[in-house]
Amino acid sequence: MSINEGGGARAITRLGVVGCGMMGSGIAEVGARSGLDVVVREPTDELLAAGRSRIQKSLSRAVEKEKLTASELDAAWARLRFATGFDELTDRDLVIEAIVEDPEAKKELFAALDGSCRPETIFASNTSSLPITDMAAATSRADRFVGLHFFNPVPVMKLVEVVRTVATSDETFERAFAFAGALGKVPIAAKDRSGFVVNLLLVPYLLDAVRQLERGAASVRDIDVAMTLGCGHPMGPLTLCDFVGIDTLYRIGEIMYEEYREERYAPPPLLRRLVAMGRFGKKSGLGFYDWRGLEPVPLEP
Repeated sequence: MSINEGGGARAITRLGVVGCGMMGSGIAEVGARSGLDVVVREPTDELLAAGRSRIQKSLSRAVEKEKLTASELDAAWARLRFATGFDELTDRDLVIEAIVEDPEAKKELFAALDGSCRPETIFASNTSSLPITDMAAATSRADRFVGLHFFNPVPVMKLVEVVRTVATSDETFERAFAFAGALGKVPIAAKDRSGFVVNLLLVPYLLDAVRQLERGAASVRDIDVAMTLGCGHPMGPLTLCDFVGIDTLYRIGEIMYEEYREERYAPPPLLRRLVAMGRFGKKSGLGFYDWRGLEPVPLEP
């Protein structure tokens, strides 16, 4: 569906994305493929070049898999612009933040954006676990602030959690919800609670799998086989930990434990030790598995 064919809410046509890592580049790509005018911002030329390359590779893969034609690739690429400053974002209908999962960094960014963007611009955070209200409070537009939590890889994963705070206006929520649907995603409404819906349920499951491994209940391989064959899950919990990123999971667990003070959100010691060793999962080559060969090999603690 074209971005301009959304429901009754006023359509968003000019998108800004701040951060062009795995998530930001995916959001920017999906926006451009959906017909949006997209500006991507990173603070340095080096980070922009890396993000640009990431989007180019993803678009090329889509053409190879015949999910996109060469002409559609060219059209999407023509809709993308890259910037290191905030000036290019002043006319955006919506600006989505997709930077590091650090509350102070996000607040600082939104305070800067608040002074640069026009008053009617909607702000959104792609955070997976941080409360949206805390970021909205750093701006003068709490009524025009939402969470838009996409899932990795963004071009493939259909779900978007649209997070509403106590201050978010009806119009803002409706426009953000329609925007996610017009991107070809399936939006769901979530309350502004740390973890929203997916991580509220998923993180305790992943952390408990790590605890059971730590306690010697079963091996890495057997825990994953049990949950894939016994429960029909597409991948086992420890494999999923490696895909999410062990460092990312550890940080999310810390954030959610700080919010709820419930033991099920507390990262177990084994997770902390893997992070200290630089074993972040698939992205670093080592996690609960060794990913450096043709096939992943379980690494027992």
